Amino acid sequence: MLLFLGLCASAAEVRTLTLREAVDLALNQNPDILLARLDQQKAEEAVRLARDPFIPKVVVGSGLAYSNGFPMSIEGATPSIMQARAIADVFNRPQSYRVAAAKENRRGAALDTAARQDEIVYRTAELFLDAQKASRMAEVARSEVKSQGGVLESVRARVAEGRELPIESRKAELNLARARYRSQTLDYNLRAAQNALGAVLGLDPAEQPRPVDAESPAPPLPASADVAVKSALANSKELRALQSRLLAKGLDIRAQRAGRLPTFDLVAQYGLLAEFNNYSEFFRKFQRHNVQLGISFQVPLFSGPAVAAASAQAEAEAAQLRIQFQSARRRIESETRQACDDIRQTETARDVARLDLDVAREQVSVLLAQMQEGRASFRQVEEARAAETGKWIAFYDAGANLEKARLNLLRQTGELLAALR
Repeated sequence: MLLFLGLCASAAEVRTLTLREAVDLALNQNPDILLARLDQQKAEEAVRLARDPFIPKVVVGSGLAYSNGFPMSIEGATPSIMQARAIADVFNRPQSYRVAAAKENRRGAALDTAARQDEIVYRTAELFLDAQKASRMAEVARSEVKSQGGVLESVRARVAEGRELPIESRKAELNLARARYRSQTLDYNLRAAQNALGAVLGLDPAEQPRPVDAESPAPPLPASADVAVKSALANSKELRALQSRLLAKGLDIRAQRAGRLPTFDLVAQYGLLAEFNNYSEFFRKFQRHNVQLGISFQVPLFSGPAVAAASAQAEAEAAQLRIQFQSARRRIESETRQACDDIRQTETARDVARLDLDVAREQVSVLLAQMQEGRASFRQVEEARAAETGKWIAFYDAGANLEKARLNLLRQTGELLAALR
């Protein structure tokens, strides 16, 4: 299995990326972002569709037919060689409100796309840090395997010389097996993190992303939790999108209520008539070219319960949106304050992990000096180095958690994309 996994890894094309390059790549080809942009394009076309009744449309055709007797109508039009008809809404208040609602929905779709971009940018940065951490941990674990291998050789030599009991050799073998298992697990975690990062970047399965460090200044964080909450509420695309939906729903309500108002349409018509349709026999005067231009209007006298029902339904949906807005506002404020607390907690955990690592490194230095003086064995040194390996892994994990907490706060305040780019 290890050979098979090694062959699969070697067959994959490695693509080295910095965090900024990964973010730019995700913005260009992430599937979720592409779908959101298509939704935005659909909202754009919905505006054109809503405005269509106000744009004059011209239809040209023919009602050519032979008449025997009185020239009867063909589908409501007189028989003619050519017909041209133009229609357009002049005053249609419900449709005007629908156009305004479509424009507001277009703005909301743009906000949804921007929110999805922020979400994908945060997800990309999070997976980038996971892959970076997994790579460092896997490297440390491989060095631990090598170190435990040296310990096993030393213990076996001492057992052969009779200076150690055979049980010590078994213990060293167990430690080596544990180190190999940890290394295999971390290698698997590394491949899983790289695959997840490749998926969010929209890469081909044959491409394997490899995160690399790049010199970049740490983005500034808000001075306090209150400042962070204020910035989060002001920059929240989710709240702005809900506000846009609420405005669009209000326009829908007005459109439903305006269904009781009269509508006026522009009507223009041209017909080219022919004498073989017997017009001169049944009408006092025959005219070949005929034009009509005017306004038609409709006044709804009794519209039934549909208007009131649709208006009440839209008002209920608007009430739901207002509840969602207040709930989202409270949730954003709570999550932002929690993000500030997470930063302080992860900073403390990182400092503790660093102190723990410093102690372990000093312990290795002390044992190295004692080994040179003959007061410590090689096995003790290697065991101390194995303990130091565990402290390195804990330190990398704490550092990655701190970076994630900072990214999460920037995501809450709406400043993540600017900070990363």
